[in-house]
Amino acid sequence: MLYNTIKRMADEQNISIYRIEKDSGMANGTIGKWGRTANQKPTAENLKKVADYFGVSMEELINTEEDITN
Repeated sequence: MLYNTIKRMADEQNISIYRIEKDSGMANGTIGKWGRTANQKPTAENLKKVADYFGVSMEELINTEEDITN
């Protein structure tokens, strides 16, 4: 699951999900919603923000295109 991947990466760097959201210009709770509900998926823009934050590609964060909404 996308949220678990982001959470693991954040934990490895001792960064909170809140910090990622704040530094990336996303509303508080945005990333958390991706993990709590199956129908809450990130926009491509927000996924890119997280990928850029960690210096990885969007593909490294997701397994399928189903994790993105346009």
